[in-house]
Amino acid sequence: MTTTAATTRTILRAEGFSCPSCVAKIEKQVGRLDGVENVTVHFASARIEIDHDLARASVDDLVAAVAKAGYSAAPSAF
Repeated sequence: MTTTAATTRTILRAEGFSCPSCVAKIEKQVGRLDGVENVTVHFASARIEIDHDLARASVDDLVAAVAKAGYSAAPSAF
């Protein structure tokens, strides 16, 4: 499959992590979104790195997916 749309990397800061199983919950929930290609959750730093097609999955969609998994997140500059 070839993708012609540009992929954007968004970094979110999450709150509410208490265990490594939280990582799997977030990765699964965010990964279900249309346009999301890769999700990496860094437990120690509470960072979520998401590669996605911005036209199909907005930053608000990503934050909402993290919220649906039971955690709060916000866009981060680093």
